[in-house]
Amino acid sequence: MIEAKQSEFLLGCRDKLKELIAILDRDFEYASVLATDVTGLTYSVNQKTTSVSQLRDSERGFVVRVYKDGGYSEYSFNEIGDVHTLADKIRNNLLNQSRILKNAAKLDTPLLHEEAVTREFAGEVSEEFYEPDNQMILGKLKRLSDKGASYDGVINCSVTYNMKLINKMFISRNKNLIQGWGYSLVSCFFVVMKDEQTQYNYFGEEGWQGSDIIDKQYERFEAAYDDAVAMIGAPNIEPGEYEIICTPRAAGLIAHEAFGHGVEMDMFVKDRAIAKQHMGEKLASTITNMYDGAEGVKQTASYFFDDEGTLAQKTQIIRKGYLVSGICDALSAARLHVQPTGNGRRESFERKAYTRMTNTYFGTQANTLEEMIKATQYGFLVDGVESGMEDPKHWGIQCMLARAKEIRNGVLTGKVFTPVVLTGYVPDLLSNISMLGTDIGLEGSGYCGKGYKEWVVVSDGGPYLKTKVRLG
Repeated sequence: MIEAKQSEFLLGCRDKLKELIAILDRDFEYASVLATDVTGLTYSVNQKTTSVSQLRDSERGFVVRVYKDGGYSEYSFNEIGDVHTLADKIRNNLLNQSRILKNAAKLDTPLLHEEAVTREFAGEVSEEFYEPDNQMILGKLKRLSDKGASYDGVINCSVTYNMKLINKMFISRNKNLIQGWGYSLVSCFFVVMKDEQTQYNYFGEEGWQGSDIIDKQYERFEAAYDDAVAMIGAPNIEPGEYEIICTPRAAGLIAHEAFGHGVEMDMFVKDRAIAKQHMGEKLASTITNMYDGAEGVKQTASYFFDDEGTLAQKTQIIRKGYLVSGICDALSAARLHVQPTGNGRRESFERKAYTRMTNTYFGTQANTLEEMIKATQYGFLVDGVESGMEDPKHWGIQCMLARAKEIRNGVLTGKVFTPVVLTGYVPDLLSNISMLGTDIGLEGSGYCGKGYKEWVVVSDGGPYLKTKVRLG
């Protein structure tokens, strides 16, 4: 592993961007620019094809944000050229925006207050991020795909590997920040056919490392294959309330959907989340702690500062069962008169910044999985994340899971049910948490949208978790 290099493209633009901000400061009460340079490759292998392509969310560009007459305006662009010509173009565009906003209904937003800070951040990455050996990586993926295809009944095994290098720079009157880091992601998807019935399963891993992450997946195939075979022809669960044990992946889905979107504080600004009315109240069992933050873990949603120049933080959302904090972007924080938490994120430099989750997870306690199973008279071990939804205005939740493994009299019976729909009222679900494991597992292969758009990568997780909830 080596220290991530700062983008030569961004370093080459820095002086011009400083000059641009200095010019814009003459006409606006605030001006900042975010510069991004995101590159990467996607490798895909199955039994018939192999491919290498540019990562889908690669980008290179800039977005300026200014403040005038009580409102913020933004302008994105791809090329700098002559700074004075660019400044004139941005000034004319944004002054026009400001005039329109001044006469329109808009949210009252105070001027951002920024502490002076100059920092350079670099994560550790594999040397492969700068000199990838495509044939070596494809060879690893081919061997992994062949391993999956060797199992009885597997009719296809697709393996994908993403390698992403992220560089960003933020400049304003008081801030001069630059960061570089990267992560890789491997995912395995396979289909099994038995007795003319098919079932699929998948697994993977993510982290701040190189293609050695691929080599760690061989030992995971057998358990994933056994789960897929057990799901073929498996019955549905009879709807009802049950004791359940969530794997770290399933616990992460609950964390994301239960008090993830519901405490994104841009939802508080327009009274679209009920959590705003219940801050400081006890809404979960006393052993429950929940966190969100880009700081402190190395996952796909980690970074050193967000897309508004706020340094990354770790925010405790639930402390010993009490809802103690939300997460917030800078503009929503200003409107709510609170401090931003480093959760201002953009889908790209061409998109608006919103409050977004990063790494969202439950805290630990001292129970083992074996103790949780033994303490379950009748219930299920649930796993296999499919999708989830929540209603932030009424605290409803719905999670789709691939399978539930039956537990009877403190023992796994070997019987499997599929698919599984988990529903309920969030405070009830969290208040029923009775046991939590010792180790946190985070999964970060998915993207989260704000409604139906504005996709950003997130991770979520926790320890094994025991609660009571309705399944169907």
